[in-house]
Amino acid sequence: MRTRIARINVYLGAAAALVWFLIPIRAQQKSADPPPAAAPGPVIGAERIFAELVARNQLRADALLEYSAGRTYLVSHPNGKVHARVEGRMKFRAPDTKVFHVTSEQGSGIVRRLALNPLIASEIRAAAGKDRHDSAITPANYRLELIAEVALGPYRCYLLEATPKRVDKYLFEGKVWVDEDDFAVVRIEGRPAASLSFWIKRAEFVRQYQKVDGFWLPQKDETTVEVRLYGKRILTIEHYDYSVKERPTGERRSTE
Repeated sequence: MRTRIARINVYLGAAAALVWFLIPIRAQQKSADPPPAAAPGPVIGAERIFAELVARNQLRADALLEYSAGRTYLVSHPNGKVHARVEGRMKFRAPDTKVFHVTSEQGSGIVRRLALNPLIASEIRAAAGKDRHDSAITPANYRLELIAEVALGPYRCYLLEATPKRVDKYLFEGKVWVDEDDFAVVRIEGRPAASLSFWIKRAEFVRQYQKVDGFWLPQKDETTVEVRLYGKRILTIEHYDYSVKERPTGERRSTE
């Protein structure tokens, strides 16, 4: 039984860790002086949305100096039973330093050791430039097709279909919601573009962003993994209580 549980959680941890490579966390800030863009036509197209998104993302990366946020990690069964829970605080300092401080742990030690701890460690390694993969939402990696303009909570968004340009487990296929005013990602729903392993029949994820003091930052991640012979498990990560520090304008590379 312990071997069975361990195997499930190894696969869950591996699949969930890929979410950090598929959609790496980057602060998204509304820029007071967006880069020049082509004059809008009667209807904005996916190409211009993509160009604005990439350009603004560079400004957002330059704008962020540091942040800290509360994190809650949960591994659960679809019936609602919680197998493990870890709470703590993640601190980031640009350009590449992340530190996670655990404040409480509950539930299965096996699940925490084989799924949650490796997941947290993989995010820290990725931030430091280790295990980094080219997974950014850029024209080199994706094609975007505009589907509609929709409301998502209080935000007006462009809804786009994202198609990866190559079969790569570090890319995803799915849908992306982009805020019409800030050209920032508000929500992503998708699945890896390539099989993760024989044992993982299916892996799907949803990431929702929130706007905090002008910055767009992750609010909730949910990854559902279906393991062959063993069924489904759900990893949920909640992000909250943000404290953000912006880089002074004169120190940003985009102003040079």
